[in-house]
Amino acid sequence: MDASRSDVLILGGGVIGLASAYYLLKSGATVRVLEQGTPGSGSSHGNCGTITPSHAAPLAMPGMLGVALRSMFRADAPLYLNPRPDLERLRWLLGFARRCNWRDFEHAARARSAILERSRGLLETLVRSEGLDCEFVQPGELYVYRTARQLASDERHHAAVLDRLGVEVRRMRGDEVEAAEPALKPGVAGGLFHPGDAQLRPDRYVTELARRVREMGGVIETGARIDQFGMTDGRVSHVRTTRGVFKGERVVMALGAWSPLLGKMLDLRIPMQPGKGYSLTYTRPTLVPKHALVLREAAVCVTTWGSGYRLGSTMEFSGYAEGLNRTRLDALRRGAATSLHEPEGHELLEEWWGWRPMSVDEVPIIGHSTRWSNLTFATAHGMLGVSMSAATGELVASLVLGKTPSIDPAPYAPARFQL
Repeated sequence: MDASRSDVLILGGGVIGLASAYYLLKSGATVRVLEQGTPGSGSSHGNCGTITPSHAAPLAMPGMLGVALRSMFRADAPLYLNPRPDLERLRWLLGFARRCNWRDFEHAARARSAILERSRGLLETLVRSEGLDCEFVQPGELYVYRTARQLASDERHHAAVLDRLGVEVRRMRGDEVEAAEPALKPGVAGGLFHPGDAQLRPDRYVTELARRVREMGGVIETGARIDQFGMTDGRVSHVRTTRGVFKGERVVMALGAWSPLLGKMLDLRIPMQPGKGYSLTYTRPTLVPKHALVLREAAVCVTTWGSGYRLGSTMEFSGYAEGLNRTRLDALRRGAATSLHEPEGHELLEEWWGWRPMSVDEVPIIGHSTRWSNLTFATAHGMLGVSMSAATGELVASLVLGKTPSIDPAPYAPARFQL
């Protein structure tokens, strides 16, 4: 028996790769996960950990291209487009611009909503049934507005979309928001409350997923950087890594923001860009929010756990430029300070950055390759990898093992990009 061969070889040990491994193992497949670092060391680690059916609407809408272009002159803008010339980023931006219309907006919102809603239910079941110690709670998420203008805009382009999709959103007056959230400073214009949203501690969720994958018989190869693919007769025959050569009857690409780079080795042009996000993790302040918050004008997400407190968000398109951008971190601090009595915790525990895998149409890429017969994609989840993880894992397992999916896989199919 070839010890290096598995039924399914998963490339990437982030939240999507591990969720896929879990559901495949649950269905009886043998699984090996190849991870260049340690499980969850990428964008799974430092995000805000919110589980958000409320985030169905994509960024791309009429007028957004102008916002992105103007951001080039503001390094601290919530959405920042680095002006440095980059052919791949320009190609992506042109594709994004073509989708800034209401028809594509509605299509993306419906596709995102279907997988977000399915995943929300699965995640709760997964956490409870498997006893995952990840601080999962369901207080809902509250969008907070300090200007009537931003509130009116979001009521048209956010709340109205959720109404059409059947996702509950409650409109709140400013005084109601302040009464519900004593952590907020006075001067709130209003709020949008999303009772179906939940939250967890993402680094612990990924650690617990990795534990269960190993307990169920899955193998996770850490420090396994992919160096080369072998291709034979339209199949991926093997994967060469720094830990050795591995084979799988099926290969799942769950490489997140690294997918376009590795895709080139397979002669695939995956229309994605890394969207850089940042977060600051603290010990808990004395006065903490009762809900996960989105401070809309500043575009800052605030999450409180029993074990800590995090400020996060921002979207920076700077290609694969590594490292912390102090301007972006300072913007998080300033944004939180505009709305919160205690915007920062007593002790700063971590300053973090990570790349989110942003597809050009803001819909994940999940399904069989049209180019390589045994390759399946599970990537391009943007800012919603944790939120979409359980439903993606379930869908991957169904597609790989030839079962009937619980949601329609067509909107996520790689065939739309000829992959």
